[in-house]
Amino acid sequence: MRQFDLAPLYRNTVGFDRLFSMLDQFVGVDAAPSYPPYNIERTGENAYRISVAVAGFTDQDLSIEVKENALSIRGEKKASEERKTDVLYQGIAARTFERRFQLADGVQVVGAALENGLLHVDLTRQIPEAKKPKLIPINTNGVSRTIEAQQAA
Repeated sequence: MRQFDLAPLYRNTVGFDRLFSMLDQFVGVDAAPSYPPYNIERTGENAYRISVAVAGFTDQDLSIEVKENALSIRGEKKASEERKTDVLYQGIAARTFERRFQLADGVQVVGAALENGLLHVDLTRQIPEAKKPKLIPINTNGVSRTIEAQQAA
């Protein structure tokens, strides 16, 4: 029997979480971490936050770019001057990386912050007016009443 690994799709998309949550429950897939580790959190009904562990990087070493529904986070350490000490053990990785996330339609990057070794990228899903629920007036015998259209969950 074949096993399908949906982890690359799940961890690199934002805004498709309901679909992938259902698929994860059905298949039972766990995402495998890679460098640099990160979290994707839902902070509100239409708000998300991606937190990337970037210990040892400064804001000058990091770049964030959004292009055609793709979010790219890059980290590249600038060449430092001669070290004054010898490193006996280096456990903090400071290698160059690029992490890409596919954003759903309507998901926009609203800000980024670097604090305590974590890069936080805040996102929001903006639902277009055409896709929002709207009130439909119903006329019956000259009396108008309004029924609210409900959005499927």
